[in-house]
Amino acid sequence: MPLRRKKFCVKNGMNVRSELKRMMMKQNVLITGTSTGVGFESSILFARNNYKVYATMRNLKKSAALKAKIEEENLDIELLPLDVTSVESIQSAVDGIIKKDGKIDVLINNAGAGFAKTTEQSTEEEIRWVTEVNYHGVVFCTQAVLPFMRKQKSGRIISVTSVGGLVGQPFNELYCGAKFAVEGFMEGLASYVSDAFNIKITCVEPGGIATAFMASAIGKTAVDGQFASGEYLPIFERYMAGNQRRANESKEQVYQTGTEVAEVVLLVANNENPPLRMRTSKWAEDFCKLKTKADPDGTKLVRQIKESFL
Repeated sequence: MPLRRKKFCVKNGMNVRSELKRMMMKQNVLITGTSTGVGFESSILFARNNYKVYATMRNLKKSAALKAKIEEENLDIELLPLDVTSVESIQSAVDGIIKKDGKIDVLINNAGAGFAKTTEQSTEEEIRWVTEVNYHGVVFCTQAVLPFMRKQKSGRIISVTSVGGLVGQPFNELYCGAKFAVEGFMEGLASYVSDAFNIKITCVEPGGIATAFMASAIGKTAVDGQFASGEYLPIFERYMAGNQRRANESKEQVYQTGTEVAEVVLLVANNENPPLRMRTSKWAEDFCKLKTKADPDGTKLVRQIKESFL
């Protein structure tokens, strides 16, 4: 009996040492959409916090600012091309990381694009584009990393969604629809991969972000003669006036910086038991309260789903 106990202790000691070694190893994080905004700031912040960062973007010609930060601070960041609308591009980036480092510990689905336009006046091309960038990209990036995370029995998948993934908003219905889809995808995934394979799933839900993302959203808003006339015009003018008013209310922190949102993403990545959902500001919490009051972080819902289906 004593001999068996001694053997058991040695075995557990080896397991503890192995786990400590794994924890001390630098974690690899793959981040999409890193040329500007939250992705840019997340790349820098994660590298400063001892992560090996694979910062990806569709067009590496837009990487000058990130390259400058890498050189300035000697950051452990490697730039890779990755177009979230191309499965081939996604798989190539993931395979390259696995071939080089053998693992991906964290995937941050950050790439996305704003879009504000009526459904009636949106083209088929625009509808497909906003869905591809904001939803299908998340699915295909997640699909690409899952086999490796499942095999290593660990991983974190964090999708930067939006309060628009919980609350539909005027002229943003197509964008919100794509973000709602991401929320449903992540929620369903969390119900079985977390327990079975130790893969943690979280949606980070910002409100407005004062970055190039907002400029992109405005740029994708149709303000030409067709849109800025007719029966939609007075509604649209009220909508734009409201956006401007909120932008001026900085004391209420309606619009956060990319750095502030990146800090929440890092907090989630370092959390041993992260929630399914996390808003990034008080304004975002208040905005979504009617949808989230019964279960703010989604923990109760995931538990109920597991109990109902598994």
